[in-house]
Amino acid sequence: MKTVTILSGGAAQGLVRDLSGLFKAQTSLDIEGEFGAVGIMADKLRAGTPADLVILTQALLAKLAEEKLVVPFSITDVGRVETALAVRSRDPKVMVKTQGDLREVLRSADAIYVPDTKASTAGQHVAKVLDQLGIAYEVASRLKIFPNGATAMRELAASTAARPIGCTQATEIIATDGIALSGALPLGCELVTMYTAGVTASAAHPKEAAALIALLTSADRKELRQRVGFAG
Repeated sequence: MKTVTILSGGAAQGLVRDLSGLFKAQTSLDIEGEFGAVGIMADKLRAGTPADLVILTQALLAKLAEEKLVVPFSITDVGRVETALAVRSRDPKVMVKTQGDLREVLRSADAIYVPDTKASTAGQHVAKVLDQLGIAYEVASRLKIFPNGATAMRELAASTAARPIGCTQATEIIATDGIALSGALPLGCELVTMYTAGVTASAAHPKEAAALIALLTSADRKELRQRVGFAG
């Protein structure tokens, strides 16, 4: 059976999962692929990993188009995603309105679950914010770093720490059982990332990839995108 393959940032995993059944009903095709840190997914495409489409940050898609790895006219915005805080479902949500609030919340946590601080969008931002708040050295031993946000959030859900907290893309938080979205980062520490889809130049099934992008980005799916954490 023909399969559409995808390389995607973890932020889009929940959306793709929720639409995979409808896509199969419309096309009789399955979706396979990998979801992870956007930098790693981009490097996989550069290294020749087969993929019909990619969903990565807008900036990365533009670079891949320049490198002639993505078809420029196929590029379509999926939506914006906030980097946000997460707690276990059984824990009280934290109130973070200012940078000072965020500093105290992070200092009081005994475990901080985050995605790759070098290759993932949210992880890079967390590292920047910790430096900005002047607590990077203080909390370094409490950072629990995982290859991507989805893994970090699953580990947060299973954490036995007394006061754990997580920080990654809102979509990854919403998609994970056992944790709850606890709010966006405060002014001055916030990050909103546009995620964008495109058909790869080496796509084995370019028409089907374009059909999947159309489904993911259609006006009819706006409510679903919002429900899983994307803003228009």
